[in-house]
Amino acid sequence: MSTDDQAPSTLFSTMPSTKPDATDARPKPGKIFLVGLGPGDIDQMTARARTAIAAADVAIGYRTYLRLITQLLEGKEVIERGMAEEIDRCGEAVALARQGRVVALVSSGDVGVFGMAGPLYEVLLAQGWTRDSGITVEVVPGITAASACASLVGAPLTHDFCAISLSDMLTPWTVIAARLEAAARADFVTVFYNPKSSRRPDQIREAQAIFLRHRSPTTPVAIVHAAYRPRQSVDLTTLADMLDRDIGMTSAVILGNRSSLVQAGIMLTPRGYAHKYDIIDGQPRPGESPRASLSSGLDGWRNALTTLATEQGIQQAAATLGANPTHVLETLRDSGSASPAVVRKPSASALLDEALAWHGATLHLPSSAGSGATLAALDLTGVARGDRAGLLTLSGVGWTLELPWKNVAAAYRVLDRHRVCAWLQGPEGDTLLRIEGAL
Repeated sequence: MSTDDQAPSTLFSTMPSTKPDATDARPKPGKIFLVGLGPGDIDQMTARARTAIAAADVAIGYRTYLRLITQLLEGKEVIERGMAEEIDRCGEAVALARQGRVVALVSSGDVGVFGMAGPLYEVLLAQGWTRDSGITVEVVPGITAASACASLVGAPLTHDFCAISLSDMLTPWTVIAARLEAAARADFVTVFYNPKSSRRPDQIREAQAIFLRHRSPTTPVAIVHAAYRPRQSVDLTTLADMLDRDIGMTSAVILGNRSSLVQAGIMLTPRGYAHKYDIIDGQPRPGESPRASLSSGLDGWRNALTTLATEQGIQQAAATLGANPTHVLETLRDSGSASPAVVRKPSASALLDEALAWHGATLHLPSSAGSGATLAALDLTGVARGDRAGLLTLSGVGWTLELPWKNVAAAYRVLDRHRVCAWLQGPEGDTLLRIEGAL
């Protein structure tokens, strides 16, 4: 196998024949197997992965991964590449397949999870490739790092989870940070791929800080290094202490959710059976049925939402149940609730005109904290409205509000007892402004 970082083990060239015989015909396009090797131990490879490699006459991949399967590569041409040469690997695989070769392009873990399947298809599609013409491509899945590492620590992924790569080599940090924030806020068990390297020591620190804003410092964390390889190690720690442990590029970090626990040396995220059953005797809890949704499932949530909205108001219901106001408004509208009665209006501008004419109309600007609090309540008596270049302007005594109409995604008229409200909602479900008046 080649040890040269920059060049493949063999250079290929084809010289056209000067004889007008069958050798002038183009070679039949070959095939590319995109092979997931699993975590590294050959015993963890799928049977299809072994078969695909056996069928190939060329193997291409990152040198570390190829060296994990040396015994499967005997008699094959092997092209090793270094890190950050993924597009080169894809180009070589495509060029060889166009010559009629059968190529195994390998990745560790699952080839479709942060692996080579994505860039290979990008290269092919950029060249106009389709499924029914040209090179045949087969994706051979493997055991991804999340599954492999989870198996070594217990059952941390038995409820909703997500995987986020901390590498900003190809993804802007603003995108990664937004995904971390969303995962932490939504209480996903989260697996960090590519958590840290010598060139990227700070991303894991930033990720920890984001999660600490939403989760307890004692949240269980599993750090698995080199799963199913000779240098394998497993470390169970906490969110607060994780940075004191060894984390590198061959590590995966599993952050538990609010219900995850460590007991008897294993990390477990309960699936939720204890909500429905007594775990000891297996009998359903009062009010629960084995073949029905939880009493706190969607129907229960809708009932709770309607009750809260009726008793405490829509904004407080949203804050209490952790829903955005548009979700609450749509649920009330779909339920046919009589109080509050919600109607979605086709024209936000027309609803605004109506609202400005209501008796005792007041403008409410919600707080961005998601607490249901109101930042300001302004009297709309004598307010002046203006529209220019897509910008709504409302002007009162000592204040002016400007709102781009393009930010208004939905408008709702809500009738509740003797009050009527207009809600102008943003594209993320947030409330841009609310006007209240008396009937």
